[in-house]
Amino acid sequence: MKKKSLEGVIPKLTTHNIYLNVNHLEKGSYKLKIVLKNKIIKSTYFTKD
Repeated sequence: MKKKSLEGVIPKLTTHNIYLNVNHLEKGSYKLKIVLKNKIIKSTYFTKD
């Protein structure tokens, strides 16, 4: 399996909700990392079936 890393920057939000739409991801296991000031504050795994 080839590992890919995707990174994105979003503009300042007006609400406190962030939605991650995984409809276009291929089936498989993924790791999501949330970063604040260059430190990972939350890391979680999810699987798309």
